[in-house]
This record gives sequence, C-alpha cells and structure tokens, in this order.
Amino acid sequence: MSTAALPARRAPDSQAVLLMIALCAIWGFQQVAIKSANASVPPVFQAGLRSAIAALLVWGWARARGTPLFRADGTLAAGLLAGGLFAAEFVCIFIGLAMTSASRMAVFLYTAPCFMALGLHWFTPGERMRRAQWIGVTVAFLGMALAFADGFAHNGSSSGRHAMLVGLAGDALGVLAGAMWAATTVVVRSTPLARVSASKALFYQLTVSAVVLLALAAALGQAEVRAVTPLAVMSLGYQAVVVAFVSYLTWFWLLTRYMASRLSVFSFLTPLFGVTFGVLLLGETFSSRFLAAALLVLAGIALVNVPAKGPAKEPMKRRA
Repeated sequence: MSTAALPARRAPDSQAVLLMIALCAIWGFQQVAIKSANASVPPVFQAGLRSAIAALLVWGWARARGTPLFRADGTLAAGLLAGGLFAAEFVCIFIGLAMTSASRMAVFLYTAPCFMALGLHWFTPGERMRRAQWIGVTVAFLGMALAFADGFAHNGSSSGRHAMLVGLAGDALGVLAGAMWAATTVVVRSTPLARVSASKALFYQLTVSAVVLLALAAALGQAEVRAVTPLAVMSLGYQAVVVAFVSYLTWFWLLTRYMASRLSVFSFLTPLFGVTFGVLLLGETFSSRFLAAALLVLAGIALVNVPAKGPAKEPMKRRA
C-alpha cells in the first residue's frame, strides 16, 4: 500500500490508547516469556524460531490481503540492513536474559527511545532534538549509570563476583539491544523502507533475522530443543504469534493512522509492565537503588517523548 493513500495522522483516540496499553503489556511480558523457555530452547535458536514462525505468518497475512512482498522497489539494501540490526537486537536480548533478570532487561532495553531520538537527530531531516529531549536523554543515561552501579554493589566471594560480572554483561547486552532497536527504527524511517507497507517492512526484519539467527544457532551448536515442555511451547507461541506477528502489525497499523510522537509517549509503560511481571511471575527482586534508577530512566523516556508545542505535523512517509 502506498503511503500516499494513507489517511492523515491524528491524535490518539480512546481506541488507540487502549491498544497502546495492551501492546505495552504484551511487550513487557516478552522478557518473562523468553527467560522461562531458555532452559528448554537455547536462546539464539529460540530467537530464530520466533522470527521464522512470525515471518511465515506475515507472508500469509500479506498474501491474503493482496499486499506484494517481493516486488522490486529499491528497498532491498535497506531491508537487509534493517533485518541485520533486528537480528542483532534479539541476539542481545535472548543471550542477555540468560545472564540478567527480566526486570533489569526491561529497563535497559527500553532506553531505546533515547537512542532513537539521538539517531533521528543526526540522520533524519526534521527530527532535531529539543531542549526537553536533551534533558530526557541525560536523565535516562544517569538512570542507566545508577542501575549499573547497583550491579557493581554485589561483592563478597569469588563466586559472588563472578555472578556480578555475568549480570553486568547481561545488563550491557540489554543496553546494546536498545541501541540496535533504535538503529533499526532510524533505518526504517530514513530510507526507502518508509514508503513500503507495514507488512513488507516487518517481513524484511523477520526473514533476515530468521536466517541470521538460525545460522548462528547452528554455528554455536545451539540448534536443538532440549526439552519439549508445555511452558516452552506456550512461550515460543506467545513470542512468535502474539508479539512478533500480532503486536508488531498492530503497532505499524497505529503508526499509519495516529501521530507517532503521541503514541511513543506510552513507551514508558512497557518497562513498568516488564518489572512488574518479573517480580510477580519470576519472583525477582530489586534494590531501592535499582528502583531509583528505573524511575530516572522512565522520567527520561517521558521527557524524550514530550510533544513539541504548536500544531503537530508529521510527514506521511515516516514510520517508527
């Protein structure tokens, strides 16, 4: 579908608000789902299966709707780049969740809006950062530094120091995943991918990441299912069908009808859901220092997403 045919974007109505809250809850639960299946399906192989299943679903959806996915339109190079970045993001998430808690991963991953604002500022015309956004990025990065300091607070035996280092590595992978997510968005919004349908943009990311991740799993000797359990099957189904297929298409659909700047305000809800699910379902705990760090990150995200004063105008070609 050509972006020229898309309706004018408007401020979110009650339907959009409810959908965004549901999407944030879905994305917040994702870390719990991944971590719960790590013992049965190795992380990288799990990520590759997720992308492959979701890619097949997107292909079926596009075919049923008559949306062309393989028409030559000058987007191949950008699509391969976006897919590679998407794969890198999920390598970081899946491996990182084997090293750190779902709660911490949720907070570090969702520094992405701050990296996104910086990337769009540098690479996309008309996306210059305002003072409030610069303050937001600074506040979020201070929160991230405090969260890392909380990780360094562990001490004692050599085994305790080893656990600390493993946890810090997992935290760092969460930050890197956020940066990769932001880079993917910048590529989608600043290249010819901005002109293609949501299905095609998502299909590029899922297909390329499936190939890369499954090949990497085979190279690492992880291309195996250690145990077929109901929990692992439900987790993989949730990740592939609910997250990678339904929620991502819904997100792209919302972006074609509502202003992205207003929708992105809801992004601070996702780490809140992630921390809550981690505590309630995985029995995770966190210190008061980490809680303060998480609040700083959330405050930074909120500031980054404060809409500009005056009438909001968004070029129709833009997609997040």
